[in-house]
Amino acid sequence: MTPADFIAKWQASTRNERAACQEHFIDLCALLDEPTPNSDPTGESYAFEKGATKFTGDGGWADVWRAGRFAWEYKKKRGDLDVAYRQLLLYAGPLGNPPLLIVSDIARIVIRTNWTNAVTETHTIALAELADPKRLRLLKWAFSDPDQLRPARTRQALTEEAATEFAELARRLRDRGHDPQGVAHFVNRLVFCMFANDVGLLPEGLFGQMLAISRRRNARSAEFASKLFRAMANSGGIVGFTEVAWFDGGLFDDDTALPLDLKDLELLQRIVKLDWAEIDPSILGTLFERGLDPDKRSQLGAHYTDRTKIEMIVDPVIRRPLLAEWYAVRSDIETALATPPVRGRRAGNGKNAAQTLYRGYLERIRKFRVLDPACGSGNFLYLSLLALKDLEHQAGVEAEALGLQREFPQVGPETMLGIEINPYAAELARVSVWIGHIQWTRAHGYAAPSNPVLQALDTIECRDAVLTPGGQIAAWPKADAIVSNPPFLGGKLMRRILGDDYCCDLFTAYASRVPAESDLVCYWFELARDQLAQGHAINVGLVATNSIRGGTNREVLNHIRQTAVIHTAWSDESWEVEGAAVRVSLICFADPNRAVPAKLNGHPVNEIFSDLTGSNGVDLTQATSLSENRGVAFMGDTKGGAFDVAGDLARQWLALPTNANGRPNADVLRPWINGMDLTRRPSDTWIIDFGWVMSETDASYYERPFGYVLTNVKPARDKNNRETYRLHWWRHMEPRPGMVARFNRLSRFIVTPRVSKHRLFVWMTSPTLPDSATIAIALDSDTTFGILHSRFHESWSLRMGTSLEDRPRYTPTTTFETFPFPEGLTPNLPAATYANDPSAQDIAAAARDLVEKRDLWLNPPDLVERLPEVVPGYPDRLVPRNPKAAAILKTRTLTNLYNTRGTPEGTWLDTLHRRLDEAVAAAYGWPADLSDNEILSRLFDLNRSRAAA
Repeated sequence: MTPADFIAKWQASTRNERAACQEHFIDLCALLDEPTPNSDPTGESYAFEKGATKFTGDGGWADVWRAGRFAWEYKKKRGDLDVAYRQLLLYAGPLGNPPLLIVSDIARIVIRTNWTNAVTETHTIALAELADPKRLRLLKWAFSDPDQLRPARTRQALTEEAATEFAELARRLRDRGHDPQGVAHFVNRLVFCMFANDVGLLPEGLFGQMLAISRRRNARSAEFASKLFRAMANSGGIVGFTEVAWFDGGLFDDDTALPLDLKDLELLQRIVKLDWAEIDPSILGTLFERGLDPDKRSQLGAHYTDRTKIEMIVDPVIRRPLLAEWYAVRSDIETALATPPVRGRRAGNGKNAAQTLYRGYLERIRKFRVLDPACGSGNFLYLSLLALKDLEHQAGVEAEALGLQREFPQVGPETMLGIEINPYAAELARVSVWIGHIQWTRAHGYAAPSNPVLQALDTIECRDAVLTPGGQIAAWPKADAIVSNPPFLGGKLMRRILGDDYCCDLFTAYASRVPAESDLVCYWFELARDQLAQGHAINVGLVATNSIRGGTNREVLNHIRQTAVIHTAWSDESWEVEGAAVRVSLICFADPNRAVPAKLNGHPVNEIFSDLTGSNGVDLTQATSLSENRGVAFMGDTKGGAFDVAGDLARQWLALPTNANGRPNADVLRPWINGMDLTRRPSDTWIIDFGWVMSETDASYYERPFGYVLTNVKPARDKNNRETYRLHWWRHMEPRPGMVARFNRLSRFIVTPRVSKHRLFVWMTSPTLPDSATIAIALDSDTTFGILHSRFHESWSLRMGTSLEDRPRYTPTTTFETFPFPEGLTPNLPAATYANDPSAQDIAAAARDLVEKRDLWLNPPDLVERLPEVVPGYPDRLVPRNPKAAAILKTRTLTNLYNTRGTPEGTWLDTLHRRLDEAVAAAYGWPADLSDNEILSRLFDLNRSRAAA
């Protein structure tokens, strides 16, 4: 069929919709050289009248459907295609949300795109336009290649642009002296007005008219905005001669408006042209909060958490459990409908029972409440609301398909409960939830809510979720599900950020429940656990930094496992927090009676332990500290100020004459190393160290070092909240006297970075001072060094430690003190006691060989020369022989070296480690080729047996 034949035939047609639609579609297929639905006899992927019953109650069907391409609805000529589109929206979901929704009245074909994360685009093709090859090609794409019609612009990009523009408006208003909170409230109103304008809740063109007259009569701009807000706030509102819907909801609680200058209005007239109906509430709040809150402006343009990450919490805590309930109810409905009527009773008794079951499930969904006790700007609440509304919709569609009377959806924003301390975020959370609710109703073919459009969302409270103003434990409202992304603040930063008074109240209130050293997020975990235990919640899903898996943070997970079940977890995921990428753990736990089969990192397991490992391995959280390992491993010195100086400056001071007390500066100067000195090249940094008992008077005799500390350390220490740090400003905050005392008895000691990609161990000599970014082990045995650097200890430390982002963390307690060394080679034994042990000798020889070869690679003699320090008593220093050598040495780091493990270049290193691993395995009496799980299982058994002894 040619385009001319097709146009002529259908221009002349006067038949009604039902008589014409299938023939029209078959002719289109002939015109486009496409198969017809009859080519699929099963109707599994292509069909006329695909069964998706519409809410109209007339038993209608999708007129044409093709899997993964389109759903198509016909109307008679000059019929209302908007009605057809709304009908199509009702069953688009059950049909798999095809990328194109198409309606036609024979005279027109209207194609609307339906991709989830893209703005909607509409293409209208009049019958006569099919003579145009370009228009015909567009229709051909709908049949054969829908991706050609995918909009280039995503909803995220649209929302980012809107947020950027409004951030500029907010900045301009604040710069003119307006209160930031008032600016935020005013901007939120404008945002909602633009959305309401584009979805038809405001009279067409009214908002644009307000902006236009405000430009012409700029001095009255605030007056004009106030008139609109006043009309929106009250039932029966009128602007001029135009009626305005009643909005209310608290957002329009008064008519306050700020004056806008001409540049402001120019910006708004540019923004209003965006498609506000397509704004994405899952990121709207985050982006607008950054622009409206002056404290968060630095995050503008930074990344944000996308909705797929949030769904990893919402799905197992809300959607999947409720969907399982619906499947069970639907099965009961099918059984009821299939049950023959009992003699003497009405024939419809089975259908009545089925309708009762359906309504019971609807009542369950409508009474379901979701709490986000750190709701921020509402991302979790918005997606939780969508999950509930989708479930209600699915139940209605499927119940109707079974012949039941479908009910109008009633799940609304009132089902969302929130607590948020930041007023900027709390209001945005309400706006996000409102917009999301209205978008959903429109996207599914329903009218937007009215009289009023917005319901007050007092369920989203602006307050502290952890403490009351009186310093007591805060109460949370009852809810079926708790989902949240609580604030991430490390235990060591809490006093600085929250203040001493708040932290003291916090630690006192939770003294028996959360260790004081825990990260702030742990308090949300404990309160959520308590809600479950009290029967005030059923299911919980929270986000925390991945450090919750270890150390004192893990205590809250231990506590949770005593009263609840962790059923779903992702142990280490990327997440965006305050515009920065961090590594997090996602943890879902529930009442034991409601728990579902466990999944860890997307894989089924029998049980999830508190370190977020699964029962397919070993529960290492039960490993305990061993007395034979204690008092040996230390976190390095915490200096607490700019005590560190460049090596050249330190040498100048070392070369000075003795001071007025007759002592040299060498008394208080030491080489200093941090984690990067171990993983990269040594930085040649020294540190001023007055010890932990020297008085200020005695310290002052060391003129140059003391003067440096007075200038560079004291000003910052004077502002410190801790009195002892302020009073003893010339001393390091935490100088580790126990560690130093142990070092003084040794010629060398072992150091490892606290956080690093590879678990590396290095020898250091006194008087070098290790920083708090390292763990120092006060042992000087090659045998001990070899055991620590073996695969056995590495496997143990990786599982027992936590991580910072994607880099494993090592601690003196959880990773070192719990590790069971081979019998007879434990840290509490002097090296002399096993000097003649063949196993110890083999390990020591392999360790020495590893260190020797490794040092030769790091510092080849032809590239470096060894120089004595300017005064005796310090280790020699290695310096490049020339600039070319210096350039090469920059790449010779332990990290780069260990990155070659498992590659041809690293074969020699693999061989040395294999020899070391074999020697350590022999000391345990184990095969050298054990799997990691077997190693961990055997080490765990050793730990438990020694702890019991």
